Formats: sequence, structure tokens, C-alpha cells
Amino acid sequence: MRRNDDYYPVPGEEKSPDGPSYGVPGREPKKIPDEKIRMQDLGPGAPAGGRSEACFEDGVRRVDYVLAYHVKKTGAAHRRAARGADGGLLRRLRRSMSLRGSRAALQPRDDPEVAAQQQQASYHDDDKRFSRTQFEEKLLEMGLQLERDEESNIPGIGFLKIHAPWNILCREAEFLKLKMPTKKVYEVNQGNNIVENIRLFIHKVTAPLHPKVDCSRPQSVKPLSHPFSREKQHLFDLSDPDSFFGSKTRSFIVYEVLKRTRITTRPRRAGITSLLGSGVYTAAYPVHDGDIEGVDIKTNDRKLLYEEWASYSVFYKYQPISLIRKYFGEKVGLYFAWLGVYTQMLIPAAIVGVIVFLYGCATVDDDIPSMEICDPRNNITMCPMCDSACSYWRLSSACGTARASHLFDNPATVFFSIFMALWAVLFMEHWKRRQMRLNYIWDLTGYEEEEEEHEDHFRADYELRIIKKKQRNEHKTPKNEKVKLTCTDRMPAYLTTLVMMAFMITVTFAIVFGVILYRITIKSLLHFSSYPAARSNIRATVKTTAAIINLIAIIIMDEIYAAIARWLTRLEVPKTDKSFEDRLIFKTFILKFVNAFTPIVYLAFFRGRLVGRPGSYLYVVGSYRMEECAHAGCLMELCIQLCITMLGKQLIQNNLFEIGIPKLKKLLRRRKTDMDAEQEAELNKRLLRHEKDHQLGPFGGLAPEYMEMIIQFGMVTLFVASFPLAPLFALLNNIIEIRLDAKKFVMGLRRPIAVRAKDIGIWYNLLRGLSKVAVIVNAFVISFTSDFIPRLVYQYMYSPDGSMHGFVNHTLSVFNTSDFQTGTAPLDPEILGYKVPLCRYKDYREPPGSSSSYEFTKEFWAILAARLAFVILFQNVVMLMSDFIDWLIPDIPKDISLQIHKEKILMVELFMKEEQSRWYSGGRDPRPEKADPSPLLKRSPLMPPPGRDPYAHTANC
Repeated sequence: MRRNDDYYPVPGEEKSPDGPSYGVPGREPKKIPDEKIRMQDLGPGAPAGGRSEACFEDGVRRVDYVLAYHVKKTGAAHRRAARGADGGLLRRLRRSMSLRGSRAALQPRDDPEVAAQQQQASYHDDDKRFSRTQFEEKLLEMGLQLERDEESNIPGIGFLKIHAPWNILCREAEFLKLKMPTKKVYEVNQGNNIVENIRLFIHKVTAPLHPKVDCSRPQSVKPLSHPFSREKQHLFDLSDPDSFFGSKTRSFIVYEVLKRTRITTRPRRAGITSLLGSGVYTAAYPVHDGDIEGVDIKTNDRKLLYEEWASYSVFYKYQPISLIRKYFGEKVGLYFAWLGVYTQMLIPAAIVGVIVFLYGCATVDDDIPSMEICDPRNNITMCPMCDSACSYWRLSSACGTARASHLFDNPATVFFSIFMALWAVLFMEHWKRRQMRLNYIWDLTGYEEEEEEHEDHFRADYELRIIKKKQRNEHKTPKNEKVKLTCTDRMPAYLTTLVMMAFMITVTFAIVFGVILYRITIKSLLHFSSYPAARSNIRATVKTTAAIINLIAIIIMDEIYAAIARWLTRLEVPKTDKSFEDRLIFKTFILKFVNAFTPIVYLAFFRGRLVGRPGSYLYVVGSYRMEECAHAGCLMELCIQLCITMLGKQLIQNNLFEIGIPKLKKLLRRRKTDMDAEQEAELNKRLLRHEKDHQLGPFGGLAPEYMEMIIQFGMVTLFVASFPLAPLFALLNNIIEIRLDAKKFVMGLRRPIAVRAKDIGIWYNLLRGLSKVAVIVNAFVISFTSDFIPRLVYQYMYSPDGSMHGFVNHTLSVFNTSDFQTGTAPLDPEILGYKVPLCRYKDYREPPGSSSSYEFTKEFWAILAARLAFVILFQNVVMLMSDFIDWLIPDIPKDISLQIHKEKILMVELFMKEEQSRWYSGGRDPRPEKADPSPLLKRSPLMPPPGRDPYAHTANC
């Protein structure tokens, strides 16, 4: 924590006569008046306006940040006269809340247990009130202006409104090294290369798709930006002080002050995070700019975002990324910029995927293996799919499955797998260039050095552990030695994390195994069923219901895993918020990834391979025989599982939950207050801006938004060989997701802190890792799950005429029905009308009666060798092409690197020119040894006088 001595003295500050006196050792803090806290005179000429929604009671100073807390009141005492005549609705509501709060008084007063509970509650309330008083005194000492409002329209909730005056904004902007625009403006060269000309042409063609966001300065002109300095205010563009520090910057500055402000409580120094966690404050948030809907609503950034971004009617338009960044900050802006780039890149992938699917539809009638399966003249009798209950069946009955499998298992899927591997690389390269361009436009170049200088503040839990460690080792540790948590201190937490992660992954495997047992059991029961409809659709029923059960289990376990990951991360006590976020993301990703993809991996690589053969099947849990794939393979079942999981997660977990849960919470909140819709609407009209924002949901971070997109990216890339339509479904979902998230951010959530960031952090590494794994997974899917390699081997090695005729018979082995184990033969062996002596099954094994009966044939080993060779070849070729594309495309666009170099030159010229003009304008010798340093400290004509806030005469509240 930075000491207050490190700050420059604030000129013109006057302490309130009711405020505390500082610097007196051992003096108890004075009680601040409950009605409100007012600090610093506004100066002469300040208008005495009425109370406004985003301002203090004087109607001038805007509210930059709000802290909310619980207020215990016993009736309608201390009401303002101005609010006493608000209407009967508020009086009825407050009376209802007052009666609820006074029910405890009806208990017998001589009951010692009740009295002890009341005394304990009162003690906690007093303790929280004292902590708030201490914290508010520290904030006043830091120079912030405060106003307390305990007579709000929300019963039981008090608000502390915070305003940062001009001198505090300047001080903190200099301390945080915030880049602010200078007076110097230069023209951005667009470049003359072919790529840039193509980009400009596309920009002109797509002009109707760009949002109608007013820009005060043309895009070809950009101001020079430089870290703010109070000594060099004359360099910055202070022509409009009201907009120099925007609402986003002001709230960020106040938030940084709140993070550094600590009070001493037992047994630790508590900051705003600890105070929120202990219930001293219930909420902390910056206010939104204004209302969205209304007759006389002035245009503001929030309203503009709602009209041009958060409305479903503009789903076809680009996002106003610069306006999003201006309102929500760089971190939120980068998320939506990344989501927009990802969605744009899905368009070519979806088009190619649809073409591959249509190719499968067009060639299904020409597929020779499907025609052989569907031909009833072949009269091929297949072995039973389960013991006892199942009987023999005709291969022609699998005609529909075989034809459907060809839609996704054809030569075009190999090309599509290669295309998607290269698409993932192009997407990553395109995003890196887009991110670098945004860093230049948003003046984030060089931000990495600033991050190293201003490290994140220690988390409250970490500081508490440090204090406890100091107390334990008080006599062992030297006084000047810095105490920190070592790996030994965290070893129990690490072991707990390891054990719990392994246990949760085991639970996921157990759920998948349970679904396997469900499929085996249901298949046997349906064969015993007396309903003809049930027996005729056994495969479709089992596949669909099992996929739905897997989906429900995935959705439920996702919520459980998220809570467990957060609990485990807290056990590890990370030092900073960034470390906490990275650890939480990693744990959540591992658990959710395993949860979502374990059923898919089982269907792709394990089902149908751990089966055995007729007469020697593999059994689990006693008498449960492992599942077999249909003759056309497991690719169709893999496609069904992917389709249901992807659509279900997007429809239920992502969209329905995001829409339904907020509405459900709103309904429950309305039922608690016993108000109908008309009363709630009337109350909303009376609520002020900070009170309306309190009714919104808290901002929970971007991790859930990123996580659902990362899982979707895995669905699109990892098993795209089995489901070419995955990019299309992802594209349609993201078009809705962008507007849904936009509406949630603009209307449904409190305004988040404008956190600075120059990249998407750990999410980029996860995306890059998934794109590498996708190459290997698709190689194995094509090689082992599909019939691409067996068909290729048969056509060029075993086919008599080089065609696919005879392929189905080549893949079927023969089994003698007399070799069935006892109790496994069909109960009705003559269901086909005759006794079956021989049946067929899909495998490459020697026929019965040979010297090596039921052993693997030479064809099996030849196909296995070809499959492994294809995996190695596919992986190396695609990886080589990916690395070549990565090398070919530079991370930083050439025009951006030139503009950054140009900015540096112009900044040096600006400093030299301005310093020379200042020296020579005073007739002074520019040589340093004879120069008078006092002009550097003189106030710029645009700098406000001491004790005067420029917002006192410019703020329009």
C-alpha cells in the first residue's frame, strides 16, 4: 500500500468542521454526521442546482462511484421534508418494511436468548458502522468528496456517493500514468500496399453495416497521447475539461484510490475487498451514464450503445468497439472485439462446412458401400447386438444409418479437417494483428512496462495469512525480513487441489460410465418390449435419450465444478487478483473441458473397440456387455452427441440461463416487496440513477463469457471431421450471443470497472493449445473413427477391379453360432424363420475351422499400419503448413509499426517545441545552469484555480 506521504499536497483543500482531525496519535475518529458527508467548498460562482440523478445534492458534482450498505431503521424517522410528500406508495412500502423489521420487538423482552441475539446483532451493526466511519475518514484524507444518503427510495439501503475533484483526478492520473490526448493531432497514413487498399475497399463496400456512432474527429486523424503530468498540463487538450476525464476514467481512478485505502481492524488491515466480503458494504459500483428509454432522455453513450449495439434489430451490423471501450474499458472492449473477430471468421468455416455436408447429400446415392448394405438381395445375417434378449438381424435394416453416416463420413471431411486446422491458425494470426491495431488506436502501446511498475495490490486473504504467519513466527523472524507465503505454506492447499481435481475428473468418468450402463440396459429392455414401435426404433431411442442425459449431466456438473474451482483457488491464497483469476480460469477450464468432452471422446475412440467378439465378449460390472458400433461405425452416434451437446449448451446454458435467471430474480425480488407491476413501475420512476443501478445485477467478470466461447471453439475444431455443420451452429449462436451479452451489459448489469488490458490474457494460450490439439484429434477421428482408411486400403490393395464393390463383405467376419457361451445365445434363434448356423460381425478375424480361428487377419494389421501412418502424415503436414502461415503473416501490421514510430518522433518534437516556446516566451536563457525552475511549477492558464473544481461550472448533471 502506498503511503499518503507519497502524494503531492492538494491545494485549496479545506476540511469539514465535522470531519476528523488527522495526524494526532491515539485520537479516536470523530463521528461523521449520519445525514451526509460534504467536503470542500465549490468556490464562488457555483450554481445551486437541485438534486440530479448522477450528482450530489448540490446538483453540480457528479457521482463517480457508489458504495451501498445496510441501514437499520425503525420507522419513518429522519425523513426529508422534500421526500415526505413523494406519494402514498413510498410511505406504504416503508411502513411495510418497518413492520417487518419490528417483528422481533413482539418477542418477550425478558427472554435472555432473544435479548442476547438482539445485543449481538446490534454489536455487529455498530462494528460495521465504526468500520465505515474509519474508511470514509481515510477517503476524505485521500482528497475524495463524499455524500451519505440514508434516505433513499430503497428501504434498508444507504448509499455513499463519491466524487473525485479535479486535483485528485490529476494527481491519480499522473500516479497511474494514464495516457491522455495532447493538443497535437496528426494524420494517420493509410498505406499504399495491396492489402491496405483491399481493406479500404471492403470498408467502403460494407459502410451500411457500420454502426451510426457519431465521431467528433475523423478516423484519419489521431491525437498524440502521453502519460498525464501536472507539470505539463499545457501539452494536453484541456479545451473541454468536462470530457477530458470521462466517466470511465473517473470511476477507474476512484476505484484505484479505494483499493489503496486501508483501515486497521483486528486482526488485519482491511480494504474495500475485505469490507465488501465482511458485509460492511454490500455493493460497490460506478454509475451508468443515464437512462435508455424515456421521452426527454438526452443522448448519452449508454443510450447510443443500446440503439446501435444491444438491439436485436442491428444484429447484421458491426459492433461499435471504440464506443464499448470508451464506456466499459479496454478489458471488456477486447472481449467483444475478440468475439466479433471469432464470429466473422466462422462465416467462411460455416460456408465450407455446409458445402461439405451438401456434397455428402449429393453423393449418398452413388456410395457403393451404402448401396450394398441397403440391398436386401445380399441376405446378410448379423450376430446379435446383446446377449439373450437380442436376436439375429438383417444388415439391410441398417440402411438408414449407413446412408446418414455418409453425410458426415466421406472424402470431403478429410479436406474439411485440413481446412479447419489452417482456419484456426489464420484466426489466431488475424486476432493478433487486430489486437495490435486496437492497442495502437487505444493508446495501449507500452502498457506492459506500466504493469510491471504498478503491480496488483495484495489480496485481503493473502494479507491476513501474512499477518497470521508474522504472529506465529514473531520471535523467530528478524524485524526487517520480509514475510511471504512459500510453497511449504501452500502445500496443504496444493495437495487438496490435486486430490479434489482428480476426484472431480473421476466423478465425470463415473457419470459417463453410468450413461454407458444406461444404454446397455435400455437396449436389452426395449428388445423385451411388446410394443412394435419401441422395438423398431431401438437405436434412435437409445442414442437420443443417452445424449440428452449426457447434456443434463454436463450442465449440472458445470455449475458444481465452477463453485469447486473457486473454492480451491481461495484455499491456495493467491497474492494478487491477476494470479487469482489465472488460477481460477485454469482449474475451471480443466474441469469443464473434461466434463464436456469425455462423452464425446468415449464415442470417438473407445466405443466399439473394447468389445471382444461373439463367443468371447468383454463384460463390465458383472454381466454388462460392452457396446458395439453399428455397421456404419460410431461416427453417426458421435455426430448426434456433438449436435445435442452443442445445441443444448448454447440454447439452455448460455442463452436460456442468461435470459431466464435475471427475470426469475426480478420476479422473486418483486414478490419480496409485495408490489405489483404498476407499483414497481411507479417506484422506478422515482429512483435516482445510483438507486436504479443498485437494482441491477452485479458484474461477475468476463471469465464465464470467455469460458463458454472456448468450449464452443473446442466443439468447432476438435471433432469437426465428424460434424461439418458445427461452425454453422456456432455462427448462428454467436450472432445471438453478441446482442444478448450486449443487452446484459447495457441494461442488466451494474457498470463494471474500466480495467485496462492490452490482450485477452491466458485465454489466448488456451485457444492456441486447443488449435494444436485439434490437429491430432481430427487425425485420429479420420483414421480410427471413420471408414476412410479401410476404404482406401481396400480400394488400392484388395479390390479386384479397383472399385468399392465387395467392401462390405470384406469388412465382415464369420461366426459359428454353436460357439456361443452358455446363456448368451438368443432366446428366439428362429426369429428370422429359420435356424441360423452362421452369422456375421464387423471385424477382421479368421473364420471358424481355420488353424487360427477368430484371430486377427493380415488385413487388420495392414489397416492398422495405414491408420497410424495417416495420423503421422496428417499431423506433420498440417503442423508444417500452420507454422508456415504463422511465419508468413507478421504479428504487427506494417502500417501500425510505422505509425508507432511516427508517434514517437512527433512526441519528441512536441516536447522540444513546447519547452522552447515556454522558455523564450518569458525572455529567459534556455541553458539549464542559468534557468529559473519556477516556471515549470507555474499554473497553466487552463488549470483550475486552487480549491475550484472545473465541474462546478461545466458539469451538466
